[in-house]
Amino acid sequence: MSDHDPAARTFRFTDLRKVFGAGQSSGRQFGILGALVAIIVLFQVLTGGKTLDPINLLNLVNGNAYVLILAIGMVMVIIAGHIDLSVGSVAAFVGIIVALSISSWHWPWPFALLLGLGVGALVGAWQGFWVAYVGVPAFIVTLAGMLIFRGANQFVGNSTSVGLPAGNSFAFIGSGYLPDPAWGVQLNLWTVVLGGLAALAVIVREVVGRRRLGRMGAEVAPRWVSVTKVAVLVAVIAATTYLFAHGPVNTSFPIAGLILVALVIGYSFLSNRTIIGRHIYAVGGNWRAAELSGVKIRRVNFFVMMNMSIIAALAGEMWVARAAASGPGDGIGWELDAIAAVFIGGAAVSGGIGTIVGSVVGGLVIAVLNNGLALLGVSSDRVQIIKGLVLLIAVGVDVYSKRQGRPSIIGRFQRRSAMAESDDSSTADSDARR
Repeated sequence: MSDHDPAARTFRFTDLRKVFGAGQSSGRQFGILGALVAIIVLFQVLTGGKTLDPINLLNLVNGNAYVLILAIGMVMVIIAGHIDLSVGSVAAFVGIIVALSISSWHWPWPFALLLGLGVGALVGAWQGFWVAYVGVPAFIVTLAGMLIFRGANQFVGNSTSVGLPAGNSFAFIGSGYLPDPAWGVQLNLWTVVLGGLAALAVIVREVVGRRRLGRMGAEVAPRWVSVTKVAVLVAVIAATTYLFAHGPVNTSFPIAGLILVALVIGYSFLSNRTIIGRHIYAVGGNWRAAELSGVKIRRVNFFVMMNMSIIAALAGEMWVARAAASGPGDGIGWELDAIAAVFIGGAAVSGGIGTIVGSVVGGLVIAVLNNGLALLGVSSDRVQIIKGLVLLIAVGVDVYSKRQGRPSIIGRFQRRSAMAESDDSSTADSDARR
């Protein structure tokens, strides 16, 4: 359908699906994103405007970066049909090694950073070997890993905290910000530039996508759909950029946020545009069919487990950088937050379904809940109860609908839209025959 075709300018209810994608994963992401916006608005009202205060936003990103980073690795594990209970212990184990290498062994922090990632890779290879080549279920392997590496953390650190030297540059990756050059305006220049690049990327991606569909001869959504989509996304980027750039002097977009954005872009490309990404989805969806299709099941399982431990190592390093210390209590409960973020973000319990962006949005839901309830003075025990209920409801509604043989709420909407589109096509064919 051409943009110059009058039919393309006619409003159809089915075109609403195309504003944020028509696929199941897009629908899930849109629903979770809507829930996140609703939660932010709710806490913004209840806290008297404190939720979207620039200082609070900076603390929210820096304080929850480890959960969001862990969710990126965990969603790939869950898509492949596994689970990893050891990420908190692996992060703590790597954290104590990095802290010792800087404070006691006097290593330069870049070498300490690489050492931590190397240790994470070795731990992942160890666990991946048991899962992929020995055949032990990942639940058992990582449960054992949770105990082993928690004990290893206490053994290496003698069950005491190890602090970083004062003024060490390693803290920059956990609590640093983009530089704040003076340009005569109370807005951080580099944050504004970053926001502008993000808005430009959204526009270019939409234009390139439309042209590619046109060259392929596929149906192109009406132009107003693309304009609406781009306008909404650019407005969100502009508002976010303003909030982060309008903070106090020398505090702008956090370095932890930059690392998170880079990981989201990189792993989204890996999962959607590479062979290994397609194989991960295939293994989680139906590993027997994937194996018959030539997918190397063992290699895929080994990869997702090793990758998860590397991501956990990075999360542990960023935690140490922010806290300027590592101790025996680090990482406790992190695996639960990461798993909750993935399932809230729309991943299927049975595997085969999930997205990087959806998991990060699910992690943001948990982060905003933690932050908003803390601002309201809710006790930690009630926070845990509320988070557990949110996870249970998010997964339970979808599972119940499937067991009853009905699609989820989003699925019902998509099915009605598909039926309406089919009716439109049938009517058009009838008119043509007449």
